[in-house]
Amino acid sequence: MNKKLLIAFVSLILITLAACGSSDADATDNGETTHVKIGVNGADGVQWPILQEKAAAEGIEIELIEFADYTLPNDALAQGDIDINAYQHIAFLGQYVVESGNELVPIGSTVLAPIGLYSEEIDDVSEIEEGAAIAIPDDPSNQARALRLLESADLITLSDSFGMFGDPSQIEENPLNLDIVPMVAQQTVHVLPDVTASIINNGVAGQAGLSPGEDPIYIESADGEATHPYVNIIAAREEDKNNEVYQRIVELYQEEDIEQAIDDDTNGGSFLVKLTQEELDKAFEALKAE
Repeated sequence: MNKKLLIAFVSLILITLAACGSSDADATDNGETTHVKIGVNGADGVQWPILQEKAAAEGIEIELIEFADYTLPNDALAQGDIDINAYQHIAFLGQYVVESGNELVPIGSTVLAPIGLYSEEIDDVSEIEEGAAIAIPDDPSNQARALRLLESADLITLSDSFGMFGDPSQIEENPLNLDIVPMVAQQTVHVLPDVTASIINNGVAGQAGLSPGEDPIYIESADGEATHPYVNIIAAREEDKNNEVYQRIVELYQEEDIEQAIDDDTNGGSFLVKLTQEELDKAFEALKAE
């Protein structure tokens, strides 16, 4: 092989290797389709087909990967099995990152889904009687959130040191001697026939056929910065925080058509929240520090 032919051959190999090494996230820059795997917990939300269609029009093919467990989507993200996930609030991610050491971050806000107190026995919290059994989620972030809800309903009083991840041991006053029963979040809806009331996450309630906007006998307030830890998010690996494709997916999610679809589908039980990256980072870092 002569020298000129050898140089041309080597150049061709280098160009081919460079093309193979380009990431999917850059594919849209070349007019190609980018494939993005999004981990979710319940893929039947009305927003997903809308998001997939809008993203496809911009060369982004979204594949939804559904998980039945609340921890698995974060493990899969950390391990690189999926690209981003969208199923949890900031407090849950903060707890996961501190416990696992995996470097995941919020890159966009999605919805706020206020938790509610549901019952098949009573119609108002004033009807809760002495010794009543109340089911709550047992994962640290949602357990603390549920106990805060009971405190706001004037059923219990929590200690001043309760914080964002407190537990039932930090109940200071329980005048009705309520039997508070922590359990896996997905089970809180199934025990409704066996307890006086149950605090159920919005998504779990919706999947069970309940209406989070209409059925709770008491619901979490959704006003102010205090709710930021419970705003649902899209999360990514830290090195992908500024990935342009993932950021575009956030922008598409936050558009008015998806906002309206979420409101219609949940009867007002969930609503779109648009936090800035600065607000996301502030809430996230505060939770990790605590």
